Amino acid sequence: MDDEGRVWQQVIGIALGLAVLGLAGGYLGWLHPLGDSLSVGRGAAAAAVLVLAVFASFAGLRMAAFVSMLLALLCGGQVLLAYSWPGPPGTYAVYQKNVFFRNADLPALAADIRAADPAIVTLQEVLPENRAWMETLRDTWPHQLYCPGSVVGGQAILTRLDPVPGTEFCGPGLAAMQVVAGPADNQDRFWLVSVHLHWPWPYGQARQVELILPILDKLQGPAIMAGDFNMVRWANSVTEMAEILGVRPAGPTTGSYIGLSSQLRLPIDHVFSTLGGRVTTRPAAGSDHLGLLADVVI
Repeated sequence: MDDEGRVWQQVIGIALGLAVLGLAGGYLGWLHPLGDSLSVGRGAAAAAVLVLAVFASFAGLRMAAFVSMLLALLCGGQVLLAYSWPGPPGTYAVYQKNVFFRNADLPALAADIRAADPAIVTLQEVLPENRAWMETLRDTWPHQLYCPGSVVGGQAILTRLDPVPGTEFCGPGLAAMQVVAGPADNQDRFWLVSVHLHWPWPYGQARQVELILPILDKLQGPAIMAGDFNMVRWANSVTEMAEILGVRPAGPTTGSYIGLSSQLRLPIDHVFSTLGGRVTTRPAAGSDHLGLLADVVI
């Protein structure tokens, strides 16, 4: 191999090593919250490793190329499966929506909620002045819990299911209540949780999750958890919350945040339930997030 070939081999080897490091780092959210931030780009990182592995093979780095290709296929396959695998059809319909605190088209959002006609509505970025808008939905969703939040608003739950008296409460970025449904001789009793997490590292998501986990751990029994997690569902922060509550994601995952671009959609809104479910998207209706409509299994 001539000198120019060695230079290209070194360049490709370094690029492949950095790509592998970025991909592997996305699994280290349990060690440092930077890992969760890296996990957002897991699909892109897996694709980059795969492409660079092909170049590395032609450059003579065959063993490194082979190992890297296996890693890329394994990690990328996980992301592809999350995007493509539908969950089971469910019993309870959940409408999940980050309202967007600057939403100037709330009537359109109300109309879409009515058109979807879910049993449960979970909302985030609800400003105090939006409570009048929520009141317009009380005829169909009479039980409403609003938890004030930061300058961008708080979390809310709207439902036609009967709440268990005294179970409603607010937490750091969450609203929760227990409800009952079904005939008197065979009722389902389960928790509803609306979540809004902070942005990930270097922002305060990891600290917020530390505060939320002990709260979720105390919620005994089946549950539905939905919200704007500002994080992909395979990240450590989200999987920890799901595992401690004992819930599975409704699938497939889908790009829901359109604030960057309508073409570059980030999958950061999710619906979970005890046995998972099936999810589809709803219009933006004045928000920078698409709505999610999930049929979930308790």
